[in-house]
Amino acid sequence: MIAIRNSAKAIIIENGKILFTKNKDHLGFFYLLPGGGQEHGECLIEALKRECMEEISADVSVGDIRFIREYIGKNHEFAEWDSEIHQIEYMFECKLLPGAKLKNGAVPDTMQIGVEWLDLERLGDYRIYPNALKDVINEDGTFKSRIYLGDAN
Repeated sequence: MIAIRNSAKAIIIENGKILFTKNKDHLGFFYLLPGGGQEHGECLIEALKRECMEEISADVSVGDIRFIREYIGKNHEFAEWDSEIHQIEYMFECKLLPGAKLKNGAVPDTMQIGVEWLDLERLGDYRIYPNALKDVINEDGTFKSRIYLGDAN
């Protein structure tokens, strides 16, 4: 049996922009929220802080949970290589701590090439994951009340 993986993600919004890691694959550029997998014995908040340091070289303060997303790979366009993946992502509203100097962290993801702020008003122009974020984060940086995004890519 393959385990379900928990992942903690940071939603960092400042001045009408949201922070993503910039990644590149055979289809081009795509963007992910900073964060990643929870390790055994680690609480989600600890995982999120560790992952932000590893990916964006920044300490964050972690606020309220905003969204929960499942990703069952066999149900989506990347099933050819993701069919065995079942992940639950817990997305928290976060703030950068003073003095943050964003850059690729010491342990970026394998396809990560940078860190980038994207305009909330233009999220539809980018390949972001989960794509469902386009429907639940308003252009002014507020959130729609829906928390559970379901099995979404």
